[in-house]
Amino acid sequence: MVLNIGLLYVLTVYALYSGKLEEEKDSFWNEVFHLVNCIPQNEMVVLAGDMNRHIGSSNVSYDGMQGGFGYGDRNADGSRILEFADGLYLVICNTLFIKPESQLVTYAAGPVKSMVDYIIV
Repeated sequence: MVLNIGLLYVLTVYALYSGKLEEEKDSFWNEVFHLVNCIPQNEMVVLAGDMNRHIGSSNVSYDGMQGGFGYGDRNADGSRILEFADGLYLVICNTLFIKPESQLVTYAAGPVKSMVDYIIV
């Protein structure tokens, strides 16, 4: 998309699920990091999709990129997304606003509920 201020890159992401090998997950996120890092700093990037990670509701240590209004608890793979966002000066937008649980949960199966879909700008 061309804007008066430059280009907007929109990337859809479907990340590997937690059961995959660490090497595979590292390779995936390294490729996404490299792709986003190639975009000029004066242009915008939006990553949106199923990241298959739990970043949780706490923004401790990630105050600038996680708004503190996520859902549940962070897991190790969730920390990976926060480190990714931190390394590229990006923000996880759907954690910036207070919302009811029904609007936070992006995956539910029986009693299991989680937030795994994110918009990162």
